[in-house]
Amino acid sequence: MTDRRARQTELQVIFDSYIEAGLKLDLTRGKPAAEQLDLSNDLDGILEGIYLLQDGTDVRNYGGILGIPEARRLGAQFIGAKPEQVMVGGNSSLNLMYQYVEHMMTHWAGEPVKFICPVPGYDRHFTICEHFDIEMIAVPLNDDGPNMARVKDLVSQDPAIKGIWCVPKYSNPTGNTYSNKVVEQFAEIPKVAGDNFTVFWDNAYAVHDLVEQGDELPSLMTAAEKAGTTDSIVILGSTSKVTFAGAGISFLATSTLKLDAFEKFLSNQMIGFDKVNQLRHVRFLKDSDGIKAHMAKHRDIVKPKFDLVLTRLEERLAGKSMASWNSPHGGYFISLDTRPGLATTIIKMAADAGVKLTPAGATFPYGKDPENTNIRLAPTFPGLAELEIALDVFVTCVELASLNAELD
Repeated sequence: MTDRRARQTELQVIFDSYIEAGLKLDLTRGKPAAEQLDLSNDLDGILEGIYLLQDGTDVRNYGGILGIPEARRLGAQFIGAKPEQVMVGGNSSLNLMYQYVEHMMTHWAGEPVKFICPVPGYDRHFTICEHFDIEMIAVPLNDDGPNMARVKDLVSQDPAIKGIWCVPKYSNPTGNTYSNKVVEQFAEIPKVAGDNFTVFWDNAYAVHDLVEQGDELPSLMTAAEKAGTTDSIVILGSTSKVTFAGAGISFLATSTLKLDAFEKFLSNQMIGFDKVNQLRHVRFLKDSDGIKAHMAKHRDIVKPKFDLVLTRLEERLAGKSMASWNSPHGGYFISLDTRPGLATTIIKMAADAGVKLTPAGATFPYGKDPENTNIRLAPTFPGLAELEIALDVFVTCVELASLNAELD
């Protein structure tokens, strides 16, 4: 006990020194670093004044909500679907998610609507649900994907459940990848769900491997075709963390029947997305091999940052029963669980010391983590030197908060 009291006092002195230093560091969101964005600078000017597609279409003109054929083929390789099932949008797959939910609200009109949300999960999914007053039902996310027995029970018993959010590869924030069995189960789930049930398959990190041989995720669309459930599948992705975060292209895939309906819905609000940017991306990325080569350059920049986080957590917190964390093979986040009840305290302490973290509870519906344990770390944006300082602050806060709760 004396040793722990001494360590508590030592940590308090260190913590106070961070406050006095006036740090301003940010680990809140998964943003690419400037060095990553620089990898795509060749997008600028790549068209060299040639704006015609293979069929002679001038991409500078109006038309084409579903996107140019070349970009639809690229998107099909990117998210695992057929070109005729894919549309290409603007710079935000989040925007396509929102629009698709809005589109489906016309089918759900007059009914209570509920979505299943695997937790911990992506806060923007929850925000969409809150905007449309969709009730969210939390389901635990296991190492191989959501608790599918629980999902099946819920959808088979409650026809008001109209959707489920998924980040199937390198899930945000846990970094887990769904197993082959879970993917097959998702293809079957619509058969026991109520009318107009939709699986929202947000494959945001499909190509974001941190290791050379990344996790393999089977194609849900292929599994759904075998199961006869493609009308209930919506797959999404984007190049937001591949090329320019604010000027990429996005993809949505579903059955050709549902895609036709969504195109008609969008036609009331637009003539088409930015086809010039779509062509730029096709010329730059080319195909799946081009994407793979490009993402290897990202990995060279990002992996040392993840390695630094994991090394520092191991050095300072391993074996102390103060926290547990994941070691992802890809994605943009590291998920850490504190002792129950301490996440809010640790995040506030870090903020007081000049390190901003994602708010406690953000990875749960309605911002309420029932155990108050989960903290999402986003190491990509800072440089290594800044990240090292931020980590020193963070692990100090975790250890000090844990000792305070134990001893005070």
